[in-house]
Amino acid sequence: MLDVVVVGAGPNGLTAAVELARRGFSVAVFEARDTVGGGARTEELTLPGFRHDPCSAAHPLGVNSPAFKAMPLERYGLQWLHAELPMAHPFPDGTAAVLSRSVAETAASFGPRDAGAYRRLVAPFLPKWDTLAHDFMSLPLTALPRDPVTLARFGLVGLPPSTWLTRRFRDERAKALFAGLVAHVIAPLDGIATGAVGLVFALAAHAGGWPVARGGSQSISDALTAYLKDLGGTVHTDYKVKRLDDLPPARAYVFDTSPTALARIAGFGRYYERYRYGASVFKIDYALDGPVPWTAKEARTAGTVQVGASSAEIDTALRAASREGRAPDVPFLITVQPSVVDPSRAPDGKQVFWVYGHVPNGWTGDLTDAIERQLERFAPGFRDRVLARATAGPPELAARNANYVGGDIACGAASGLQLLLRPKLSLSPYSTPHPAVFLCSSATPPGPGVHGMSGHNAAKAVWRRLRQP
Repeated sequence: MLDVVVVGAGPNGLTAAVELARRGFSVAVFEARDTVGGGARTEELTLPGFRHDPCSAAHPLGVNSPAFKAMPLERYGLQWLHAELPMAHPFPDGTAAVLSRSVAETAASFGPRDAGAYRRLVAPFLPKWDTLAHDFMSLPLTALPRDPVTLARFGLVGLPPSTWLTRRFRDERAKALFAGLVAHVIAPLDGIATGAVGLVFALAAHAGGWPVARGGSQSISDALTAYLKDLGGTVHTDYKVKRLDDLPPARAYVFDTSPTALARIAGFGRYYERYRYGASVFKIDYALDGPVPWTAKEARTAGTVQVGASSAEIDTALRAASREGRAPDVPFLITVQPSVVDPSRAPDGKQVFWVYGHVPNGWTGDLTDAIERQLERFAPGFRDRVLARATAGPPELAARNANYVGGDIACGAASGLQLLLRPKLSLSPYSTPHPAVFLCSSATPPGPGVHGMSGHNAAKAVWRRLRQP
């Protein structure tokens, strides 16, 4: 009999498997797709030689992950590549605010009226980032806080809505960039703890950058898989699980799936019926005949570029997708330019480009024209660079990854109390009604992102269970 069976070979499932294999347990992973990866894959979606990331592309939480830092993933081919700027936020007048590794450079890009306010915002936390990240991403109750005072101070700043936090800024440049950071969790700006979301992304950029993985996000999943195999674990792909009886006998089962899928497979009935799925995205992967012709020079050297003219425009787009059930007329865009630092992703002189805008859960329309109109505002002539495009709305995203219910790439709405209490109110969110069955997906704390910490935390819960007599 195996000690542990893991269902789902995404970053969280693989991390949980590695953590348990490192502790000497026998572990087998079962994945429905024909390759590992989950939300960290790389595929030729457009033309031969153009390698795209269907989901996650830039990894501020990955490079800062306590779980990944504790593993020798570089031995297995993972290499983080950093653009000159982690992120740029251009404006229609051809200027840009930036999120740089340097706090001073970032503050200066906001202008003199907000530079001091920004420095004062990050100053208490950045020197203690490693400890804060561990405490923040290890909650709840998987480890005692190493610095409870700093964590409490962070909570006081971050728990209110981001709209409260940005009141300390006077000009639009800082407000728009910070609103864009919050939008990465696809939640309206006025939700609880959205201030913490924006602040975490900003601190992560200063501390560790917003890199891409050389060769694409698949490199993260492949490194985790190779490390797991060296530890004695096994991985089985193209293995669909419809019920627990489809799996071999084990002392514990760990699911990197959505809560509703787990309930269906394990026979938990309506246990997760109140779990909410959030808005989706419309994703386009481009093969380009050269770099994006951004008007703002800063955007040309940034790994990630946020596209939204103002905080109000960003808020309107988020509200349309999340609360009004419609696609925004002017979408806020998150874009990634892997080819800025990784020429291996495309043939010589060509580039891959990654972009999405927010749409309602399950939306079946086409946002391509609206996205490209928005890009042309900030990069005139963009359409002339397009060689090919691969589009994916909510139905296509859900078909590619069963965890993306209705196209929700966060595996559950990251808004309201559910941003903090996932998948339901519980002192042990990784446990389930069955004592031998656990959940480790992004539906558990600390939530969305390629960081493996949900798997890391769940593995601790499994380990405590398995060492009981």
